[in-house]
Amino acid sequence: MRIDVLTLFPEIFHSYLGQSVLKKAIERGLVEIHLHNIRDWSHDKKHHKVDDRPFGGGPGMVLMAPPVVECVEAVQAMANEPGHLVMLTPQGRKLNQAVVEELAQHPRLLLLCGRYEGFDERIRLILKPDEISIGDYVLNGGEVAAMVVIDAVIRLVPGVLGDEESSRQDSFSGPDRLLDHAQYTRPRCYRGYEVPAVLLSGNHRAIERWRLMDRRRRTEERRRDLLEGSTTLRLGESTRDEKVSKNSLGKCGDAGTCPESSATESRKESEKGCQA
Repeated sequence: MRIDVLTLFPEIFHSYLGQSVLKKAIERGLVEIHLHNIRDWSHDKKHHKVDDRPFGGGPGMVLMAPPVVECVEAVQAMANEPGHLVMLTPQGRKLNQAVVEELAQHPRLLLLCGRYEGFDERIRLILKPDEISIGDYVLNGGEVAAMVVIDAVIRLVPGVLGDEESSRQDSFSGPDRLLDHAQYTRPRCYRGYEVPAVLLSGNHRAIERWRLMDRRRRTEERRRDLLEGSTTLRLGESTRDEKVSKNSLGKCGDAGTCPESSATESRKESEKGCQA
């Protein structure tokens, strides 16, 4: 996948591009990120000005149409595929996992970052971009929003994650768009809270059922609105398994040591026990 970022401040991205999963994806040739400074298309060759005061008065400055439009058109011509143009704006459709999955289907994305009071309206009318917002709040510019889009989209590029199943089990993923289930790791017991025994049982079918019910429970408690589209578990269902899921986090013994578990943990872990 190729992603072109059009911005007034390309240097903001330098550290971001050199970190973690994205860095490895770039090194392996799975993702290309190209930065373009909109000022390079300014008609003001001396000061590289790209903004001006709004007609009709008002605070702040507005990004002018000529440098932005000409920048986008020039960048689109840099590859055989002109790409899918995204304008990052608080007035766009809200980014969610379904939109991320949609964007990930494009072989090339152009992310247009705004600044100041926003874009001259003629930029939108001429370029007809896909307007996207990352939430109902205002940032100083579109650069952070572009990073959010990049981070979310590249996770869906085949080969970027070590385990492809990881992205399919994330919150908001899959046909039901549920939140993810609770996660646990060592130690088995900490400050009086013990890992649910089912996760140590080795019974994969029971573990899968527990995780499904925990996803449903968490979603109903925290994001009930997501359950309206659920096909696996409908709103208002109540089952014995769900009650077990809700109360499955045990308490350690009074002495601070986890009670004996029937779980098939390693012999070494069982012999040691776990301390609160």
